Amino acid sequence: MHFRIRGLPAEPFAELFSLSDAELAQRLAVRCRVEADHGYPCRISLTDARIGDEVILINHEHLAVASPYRSRHAIYVREGEVQFDAVDEVPQMLRKRLLSLRGFDADGMMTSADVVEGRELETAIARQLTDPRTAYLHAHIARPGCYAAHIERA
Repeated sequence: MHFRIRGLPAEPFAELFSLSDAELAQRLAVRCRVEADHGYPCRISLTDARIGDEVILINHEHLAVASPYRSRHAIYVREGEVQFDAVDEVPQMLRKRLLSLRGFDADGMMTSADVVEGRELETAIARQLTDPRTAYLHAHIARPGCYAAHIERA
């Protein structure tokens, strides 16, 4: 089964990098300097930020649906990134993490959930997308629980 993985669009986050720390705080956001090679995944490009990079940690509503599953969580974004959007390709950022994969129907109700190693993501995607009720999947980084990417049939 063919699938498409997308990061978040860059445009809604672009202005954050020009704001002062006080202005960021008003938007529930914090400017951070990356201190480790692992742990600052950009949700736009679906890449890991490198030591020394500046990222913004912001509370983001990733599941803006009219259902009990409506959800928001903290995510990192990096300035100047291009949205990841690819068919049948798993970005390395997802590949090397333990993921929670959640399926949702067109009304935003959960149809499935699983925890999977990123190296096995294609198998889990195929398994969950075989359910005709499932409209799309959300991948979350399992341990902190934060949103990682949107997945749909291609």
